[in-house]
Amino acid sequence: MNPVTDKEIRASFVNCSKGEAKRANLPRGLHEVPWDDLDFLGWRDPGALDRGYIVAERDSGLVGVTLRAASGVRRSLAKSNICSLCSTAHAGTGVVLYTARRVGAAGRQGNTVGAYVCGDLACSLYVRGKKKNAAAERYLEGVPVEDQIADTVLNLEQFLHRILDPTAGS
Repeated sequence: MNPVTDKEIRASFVNCSKGEAKRANLPRGLHEVPWDDLDFLGWRDPGALDRGYIVAERDSGLVGVTLRAASGVRRSLAKSNICSLCSTAHAGTGVVLYTARRVGAAGRQGNTVGAYVCGDLACSLYVRGKKKNAAAERYLEGVPVEDQIADTVLNLEQFLHRILDPTAGS
């Protein structure tokens, strides 16, 4: 991903008002972000942990979406849950159900799209082995990293498409 500025991030948001975009808490230290290792910029709002953000480069330009983390803890009989973007398995609550308001009239009517994603939104770093923790496992270790990156980008693109296209299935 190419480096982006605060101003570019705020202008990229498509599923919130300009006021909400202006009030969003952006990640600190953008000059220290490992841009070459990112397929998208994702972060949790340190002031409101139920909020997350994704900013990605698409053919049409930079697109940012605001996310809400589900308020209830996902209970599962499984010992781990898998991120729908990068296929990283996390124990406990390391995978979070994020919902995003759809754009346009559908979003104004309260329609949302959801996906189970790494709670810290660091999918790109998990895929590349740049971020690890005891509760995260990569099950695709036999698959070349380039293929895992391509799959992550495709999964993100499909998630964004469902947010951006009012005719897309939920």
